[in-house]
Amino acid sequence: MPTISTKDYVLDQARRRITTSPFLTLPGMGWVEKKLLDYPWPQHPWAEPPAGSNLKPVMGDGGLPIISHMIEMFRGGPDFWLHLYRTRGPMVLMDSPIIPSVAALGPDAAQAIYSNRNKDFSQQGWVPAIGPFFKRGLMLLDFDEHMFHRRIMQEAFVRSRLAGYVEHIDTVVSKVVAEDWVADDPRFLLYPAMKELTLDIASMVFMGHEPGTDKELVTKVNRAFTITTRAGNAIIRTSVPPFTWWRGLKAREYLEQYFEQRVRERRGKEGSDLLTVLCQTEDEDGNKFSDEDIVNHMIFLMMAAHDTSTSTATTMSHYLAANPEWQQRCRDESDRLGDGPLDIEALEKLESLDLVMNESIRLVSPVQWAMRQTVRDTELLGYYLPKGTNVIAYPGMNHRLEEIYPEPYKFDPDRFAEPRSEHKKHRYAFTPFGGGAHKCIGMVFGQLEIKTIMHRLLRRYRLELPRPGYQARYDYGGMPVPIDGMPIVLRPLH
Repeated sequence: MPTISTKDYVLDQARRRITTSPFLTLPGMGWVEKKLLDYPWPQHPWAEPPAGSNLKPVMGDGGLPIISHMIEMFRGGPDFWLHLYRTRGPMVLMDSPIIPSVAALGPDAAQAIYSNRNKDFSQQGWVPAIGPFFKRGLMLLDFDEHMFHRRIMQEAFVRSRLAGYVEHIDTVVSKVVAEDWVADDPRFLLYPAMKELTLDIASMVFMGHEPGTDKELVTKVNRAFTITTRAGNAIIRTSVPPFTWWRGLKAREYLEQYFEQRVRERRGKEGSDLLTVLCQTEDEDGNKFSDEDIVNHMIFLMMAAHDTSTSTATTMSHYLAANPEWQQRCRDESDRLGDGPLDIEALEKLESLDLVMNESIRLVSPVQWAMRQTVRDTELLGYYLPKGTNVIAYPGMNHRLEEIYPEPYKFDPDRFAEPRSEHKKHRYAFTPFGGGAHKCIGMVFGQLEIKTIMHRLLRRYRLELPRPGYQARYDYGGMPVPIDGMPIVLRPLH
């Protein structure tokens, strides 16, 4: 059974404190955050509405010099946006020198942006943040071009393909959970372990690497994905070494070279991994992806798949450890399935895990925002937005509205079950996977992956908090990341 080196653990904890944003770790930052939230920032309009339009200007401020409102955003995440929604309304200017934008808050704003009925909002809002690292990924394409690429890619996520992916996922998960994770030790950090697991899954399911093979290559590729994913949060956004932005661009170059070689290898070959499927897939008119298309889509899909799954599975484990009655309810369903091979039909029977998953991603939404840009002068909720305005919706905030979710900070998975179905009070009250034409294409894949992980975990271990009353704290600089790595104690059941 694997063990934890005390020296390695101490060094890892020190590294986490150093690499976590100082906005979260410096003494007194909680006091600073409170002062900033209460400060009466002078307001100014983003743009004056056209005369006679009866539209309102979006008002806001730039916050502190250079860093704007990063302290409040990194520390509070959805609670910061909820504070703005309650105090300033649904449309708030965030006049940051890095990415000036308008925060569009509440489910009505989310509905207008996601449905995009008049095609006023473009995906180009993502470009300033992640464009250089995930260029021409599906999420960054617009309108007809997006639909063209989505139709081809959809063939990789039909039910028959998903059935094959589940078999591969279960192979990796069963081995890692049983052989690689450390039991009976409160120093075991679930988040990095889960991240390594989901990267191993992606390496096999997406790229065709058998578990345990090409370990050095897979490690390098996975490290490049981690660097690339975090680079979009850089404050210094220039290609100068050794800063984060430069390291992200270098990691992107490495990934391009890797996938270009893999595409050449897989063209014309048989295989059930996603990369080979994309090399083979065509739409009803015979259109296929170019090599460059496949490279761009693979880099984006790898990022989107493993980070969101890592976050969700980690959060679910934490809440199950903190709520033993729900853990046992989920385990009872898993026990009825037993330890046999998993398939989609079996996973669909784990209904309590569905409720826990929804409640976990409501409380800690992996994708905290949806970035758009106006393609013309337009209006949103009666406010004027000139062409080229970056507009950001915040589903993570909407998931905490008490008018939709009573006692919003309480872990209560039954709120998603009939007859309560609180998430149905507004069509866009619950949008962890986005909505409209850009709703996550890998949503079902991700749900199957997470349920496979949790099923195998619950069959083997009882999950416990590292100490009574433990509360997780998150860095909201990108996807929410537990600052301490999320310690969880795994108690073997047998």
